[in-house]
Amino acid sequence: MKRRDFLSICATAAGAAALSACGRAGGGPVAPAPLDAAAFQASRRFVATPFGRIAYVERGNGPAALFLHGFPMNGFQWRASIERLSRYRRCLAPDFIGLGYTEASEQQDLSPQAQTDMLAAFLDRLSVPAVDLIANDSGGTIAQLFVAKYPARVRTMLLTNCDVHENSPPAQMHNSIEKARAGRYDQKMERHLTDRVYARSPQGIGGSAYIDPAHFTDEAIEYYFKPLVASPIRRTQLNRHLAAFEPNPLVAIEPALRRCTAPTRMVWGTADQLFPVTWAEWLDRALPGTRGIRRVDAGKLFWPEEMPDIVAEEARALWGV
Repeated sequence: MKRRDFLSICATAAGAAALSACGRAGGGPVAPAPLDAAAFQASRRFVATPFGRIAYVERGNGPAALFLHGFPMNGFQWRASIERLSRYRRCLAPDFIGLGYTEASEQQDLSPQAQTDMLAAFLDRLSVPAVDLIANDSGGTIAQLFVAKYPARVRTMLLTNCDVHENSPPAQMHNSIEKARAGRYDQKMERHLTDRVYARSPQGIGGSAYIDPAHFTDEAIEYYFKPLVASPIRRTQLNRHLAAFEPNPLVAIEPALRRCTAPTRMVWGTADQLFPVTWAEWLDRALPGTRGIRRVDAGKLFWPEEMPDIVAEEARALWGV
């Protein structure tokens, strides 16, 4: 080997080592690239189930963590948390039936119970026996239904502001549910896409559910809502998905929840008008496996999207990693 070739190889190896060392600051593995909308879309996969082709994003290795999004969002809601946790878990973020990029037939049942069984089928197809659940908003409804029906498949639960017991759905959602039953709720999603001032106003999701409406970015608005109004079928499914959360699906599973021994941590925003901290306190009293409550000052419904470091910190503590 010529001396200059040898030196070139050594320089390349040294540069790679230096970059690797920078990525391992603090002794951890190299951090993955950020998951912006383009990267999330490029990572999207589909798995066929009896409930439809379930869209999901997967990142990381090891025991599986299942991220359950709220309404009317999709798995993109958890992008920053997945960035932080994929070095410790195989992170799976599916889109519920009727939301996001999941594809289902026009006749598909969209009820919370069907969503619960869809998750079991989804995990079966990926050969995942058990998961650590992380959930927000209506995703918390599904998380509780899932642990009640499939307790052996849940190692831990991290619940953020979500439906609980008699507060499912919250009374403030009644008008939206009535619009959904009338086939008109999709018009609100379309307005979010065409009027960004409205989207970030107190009447829109940005102003009502985010601490800082600016965090409800244009790319998030488009990623969340474009698929929901992409066709007449998708508009109908959006309306049916929301309408299916009434009547309340959670009161009936109270006995099962009171038998749930999975370690469960509640992390709750204190400024959420839909899901006050009193409902986290109800869970803390009801669940045998409770690991207590952390209150997030000024946190509104979708604070986990804005504060992924808190999600990651609490998940790691719950998992013991």
